[in-house]
Amino acid sequence: MSDLERLMAFLAQLPAEATLGAKRKAYDRAEKAFPLPEGVTVQSCNDGGVAGERLIVRDAVDGRRLLYLHGGGYGIGSPRSHRHLAAALGVAARAEVWLPDYRLAPEHRFPAAVDDALAVYRAVLAGSSPDRIAIAGDSAGGGLTVATVLAARAANLKLPAAAVCLSPWVDLTFGPDSPVARAAHADPLVKFDEISAYAHAYLGDTRADDPLASPIFGDLKGLPPLLIHAGSTEALVSDATRLAEAARGAGVDVTLELGEGTPHVWHWFWPRLDLARDAIKKVGVFLDGHLAGGKAA
Repeated sequence: MSDLERLMAFLAQLPAEATLGAKRKAYDRAEKAFPLPEGVTVQSCNDGGVAGERLIVRDAVDGRRLLYLHGGGYGIGSPRSHRHLAAALGVAARAEVWLPDYRLAPEHRFPAAVDDALAVYRAVLAGSSPDRIAIAGDSAGGGLTVATVLAARAANLKLPAAAVCLSPWVDLTFGPDSPVARAAHADPLVKFDEISAYAHAYLGDTRADDPLASPIFGDLKGLPPLLIHAGSTEALVSDATRLAEAARGAGVDVTLELGEGTPHVWHWFWPRLDLARDAIKKVGVFLDGHLAGGKAA
């Protein structure tokens, strides 16, 4: 049995947590379950008024910054759940990582996550040149990545040199007859009822097609080069492919890569999955090719 097959079997047997608090605690257990890559140290910070972490990468290129926005349906997730993934991407890209603990729903509904991400991006931009900055995120954080770039453009800020979306959730208008709902039947991680509840908690009275909540409906012209990863059969693969199509139609330089049979955000499992480590290397190559500071040896 391959490591991917073992992982999929493990995910299929995971019990469903009953409450939001239990889901948050379960996700944050990644802090102890997964190691940091060698050469990374963690600093607590408060950038732009948002608490979070800076992951200091030993071999980072001077001035390179990766703003990483964690996933979790806007309702769970934190630096504790995603520190290991963000750090691995920072090592691959040779960049210091800024990992905000942005506000979650339902305590803080839309646009709290966008406001926090934009505030941290302003802080990143104040300390480095945009040609050395990238934004990345997974799942809801992938959608938030695009929304943050749109919000930065609306605020007349200089845009980052590149963006990366891992299994992005970019359309919160999905319904029971959508491709997302149909694919979710066989997805061990993304369940239709669960993400519907996350969307409702995040949106409140906001229309689901608001471009900063569902950036697939935004004007994507002028976005920086974009790398999109998704599993070929995961529930959000249609979000990824539609985002790629829409961005290309707007003239954006887009690279779309689908992992054959990989789960949602398989990169998160890099300590246990060869395919995840390979995918993270590809993200590193992409970012190294777009961020100033020279190519990796």
